[in-house]
Amino acid sequence: MASLNLNKQLKEQFVSNLTGSSFTKIFVLLAIVPTSTLLRQAFNSYRSIDEASSKKKENDELVLASKKFWAYIATIVVDFFFIVVPMLLFFTILSDWAYLGWFLLLLVFFSLTGKRFVISPKPGEGADSLRPFISSYRVCTMFMTCLCILAVDFRIFPRENAKTETYGTSVMDLGVGSFVVANAIVSRQARNALSINWKTALKTTSPLILLGFVRLLTTTGVDYQVHVGEYGVHWNFFFTLAGVSVLTSITNVPPKYCGILGSLVLIGYQSWLNCGLNAYLLSNERGTDIISKNKEGIFSLFGYWALYLVGVQLSRYLFFQNGSHSTRRSNNMTFVKVWLVALLLWILTLLVDRHIERVSRRMCNLAYVTWVLSLNLQLVGGFMISQYFPVCRITALEEAFNSNLLASFLLANLFTGLVNVSVDTLSASSISSILILFMYSFTLSMIIGIAHFCGIRLKFW
Repeated sequence: MASLNLNKQLKEQFVSNLTGSSFTKIFVLLAIVPTSTLLRQAFNSYRSIDEASSKKKENDELVLASKKFWAYIATIVVDFFFIVVPMLLFFTILSDWAYLGWFLLLLVFFSLTGKRFVISPKPGEGADSLRPFISSYRVCTMFMTCLCILAVDFRIFPRENAKTETYGTSVMDLGVGSFVVANAIVSRQARNALSINWKTALKTTSPLILLGFVRLLTTTGVDYQVHVGEYGVHWNFFFTLAGVSVLTSITNVPPKYCGILGSLVLIGYQSWLNCGLNAYLLSNERGTDIISKNKEGIFSLFGYWALYLVGVQLSRYLFFQNGSHSTRRSNNMTFVKVWLVALLLWILTLLVDRHIERVSRRMCNLAYVTWVLSLNLQLVGGFMISQYFPVCRITALEEAFNSNLLASFLLANLFTGLVNVSVDTLSASSISSILILFMYSFTLSMIIGIAHFCGIRLKFW
């Protein structure tokens, strides 16, 4: 039954029937993210303040902690302006200037650090020497997601950056795929854990299933806008992540065979799509059964599961093959391999997109999987450049979000809902829109930053 809420209908139409952007434009928009972060790291003199957030025994230590708190807040603010604000501007009102913006950011970065370039990276610290790059990648993926889920409801957010309807690519199309890849890169399988018992699988999956039902009930209860063509009538992002986890725990394939299984699943799924499944998934007709009502979300699980398995294999090969014996030479090799694999995946994406089937997030087909993997490796490779320059490896804001990734995403979803309920986003002026997005992202950053300073780490399992 169609909703009688006219504003809801207008917002759903606003994000429907979109065709996306070019491969090149998305490449540049994503390249801005590590570039602005590296620029901040080049300026950064931040040092860990974990000791300041611990309990103090002496009064003078409490005073010192108070001073450190305000210094920390100032650092978070500077981090925000260097890292988040460029994203906010180039993903919205400056989107048409992305190419020039990236060039200028690179110019400033190399002018600051170029004279201090070193051929070999800084001395390795075991396997932990790769951790800052992976953490920066995961955090900035979260930054982009939190920003876009609200910005897409405003007219200043270019429609080419919003999710595509059927085929095509956009910045927001990367969302759920990037979450799956990020989970794969740091998974137990990637780190050569041989098995996952049912207790662990249940602890990992049950919060996601619960969050999926909470989202379903809240969006239904407040008549919140939901584009049915994205996942289906009842399905959502959390159910997809839970489904991937369930399928992985059921098969419990040894880590070294994840890539083989993922490739087989992906080839089989793409063959099924070409044999007529794609016509069924893209049809607007729905039956009364639960599968038909949620066909996009349910069938795309095969693609996302394959994406996860291949991501595990690539992570093992690129980041965890040397175990704890990470050296400058192995870090150099990792850097080269990351960019080579990303390049090969880009070439494969272009070939599949042209000769087999165009990229489709809605179906999570073969071209989508290779495209998402290539861009995520591009991000990791971008952050790995920092090892060749005398810059701080990770900023205060990144550390804060890294310790509360899921909590930051849930808080962003809550704020997004509150803004949409309180503001007519489609009628907001450009100035009002950018101010709202600025306050939203700034408030989110400050809350997560303060939580980290106070030692608060929200774990859901």
